[in-house]
Amino acid sequence: MSIEKSLFAAADKMRGAMDAGEYKHIALGMLFLRYVSEAFRRVQKGLEAAGYDAEDRDEYLAENVFFVPEEARWSHLSAHAKDPKIGVMIDDAMRAIEEENESLKGALPKRFGREAIDRTMLTGLIDLFSNVKMEGDSRDFDMLGRVYEYCIGEFAAAEGKRGGEFFTPKSVVETLAEMIEPMRGRVYDPCCGTGGFFVQSKAFIEAHAGRKAHGTDEIAIYGQERNHTTFGLARMNLAIRGIFADLRWNAEGTLVRDEFPDERFDFILANPPFNISDWSGEALQEDARWTFGAPPPGNANFAWIQHIHSHLSATGVGGVVMANGSMSSMSGGEGEIRRAMVEGNAVDAIVALPGQLFAGSQIPVCLWILAKDKSNGVAMDAKLRDRRGEVLFIDARKMGALIPGSRKQKQLSSDEISRIADAYHAWRGEALAGAYADEPGFCKAATTEEIAKHNFVLTPGRYVGAGAAAEDDEPFEEKFERLTATLAEQFAEGRRLEAEIEARMRTLR
Repeated sequence: MSIEKSLFAAADKMRGAMDAGEYKHIALGMLFLRYVSEAFRRVQKGLEAAGYDAEDRDEYLAENVFFVPEEARWSHLSAHAKDPKIGVMIDDAMRAIEEENESLKGALPKRFGREAIDRTMLTGLIDLFSNVKMEGDSRDFDMLGRVYEYCIGEFAAAEGKRGGEFFTPKSVVETLAEMIEPMRGRVYDPCCGTGGFFVQSKAFIEAHAGRKAHGTDEIAIYGQERNHTTFGLARMNLAIRGIFADLRWNAEGTLVRDEFPDERFDFILANPPFNISDWSGEALQEDARWTFGAPPPGNANFAWIQHIHSHLSATGVGGVVMANGSMSSMSGGEGEIRRAMVEGNAVDAIVALPGQLFAGSQIPVCLWILAKDKSNGVAMDAKLRDRRGEVLFIDARKMGALIPGSRKQKQLSSDEISRIADAYHAWRGEALAGAYADEPGFCKAATTEEIAKHNFVLTPGRYVGAGAAAEDDEPFEEKFERLTATLAEQFAEGRRLEAEIEARMRTLR
């Protein structure tokens, strides 16, 4: 068993009856404390060995390490692990770290001293994380980063649909990152959740460092999040990974109060909330971001898509996780928006993904790949071919397998992710990707004229055709769950349309 799995399993045993949504802040907060203390201790030992002042805050700032006051250090907390007031001590430690480090102000959880929190649970977590062997080198911090990310994913799965709102499954994040290749430049996520897309952008650069001499210091990261608690998780997640970012929060959210209205970005990755009806759409009908048409007030899907496209730089590319309905819905003018986007060469590719990728949901999703200028793109420092008048469709619905140990959630394999990304790279003209060819049942480059014949419905299955005949080896239980979830989605869409029709009828009376 990996250290990520074993640590999470041990920590989860201590949760008892506490709700997963509450416990994640306890466990992840403690893990963060261990991280900042170890990073501090490594620099501290170096300063002491060199004869410098080990309490000089500027020395830690120069090393991009958070200064940790003595009362907040892990050694101090572990020495008092059995103190009846350990919860209050942890809260005080969080406050002390925030006071010393401006970038962490308001980010750290301070809920450990409440009466409802079991002291023995806190003692157990301190003992658990204290037993993680660390030598003080970079591998230790990579390991803690992996543990933190793994725990976020597991807590999201435990929370079900509610947890999926702030966490994008790793294989979906990897697919988008591999497709749009955020190698250097400005990276943005308008609804950044716990920061998973930023972590994967860094991982992508490190994994592909041999192809181009770029480092992670060549990307600048920007993000916005509406949920303040999730915003704190993101800041801790990035801090553990050594990622410095301009993250911003406001209670209104990105669509209503954009924190970066005049900024443009080279890469945008996002998993916005699907089918949101209460997004203040009526007040935003004249917004300048709606280049391709005003989104319907009852559904924010095309508000998110157009917000992202409007923030792309001249050669920018964006990847968006979206509800499947966005590919085919005709309600509220969405069909006309799709038409305008295709005819305006804003859509580069559409990928249909399998169901069961998200915790607590069987419903399949899709990926929209957007481009600012399909005649003038750049990838890996090389110019791309002119793709105007074409859209690439990829049908990946048959991909994915159940995550080991799970009976409901699937993930895409590395080979499947590579197959999707390679098809896109070849189609857009990347030299290292080889020549592109349509593959029946999997991918098809369709012209605008072909798409018009389908009334600008962008469902890949309409274009890729059927592959070679294959046995239907999907287990009945999985198929039943998938079809039931799809039917539920269609019923929900029907109810939404009925409500919209009734509202319009009332205005005519």
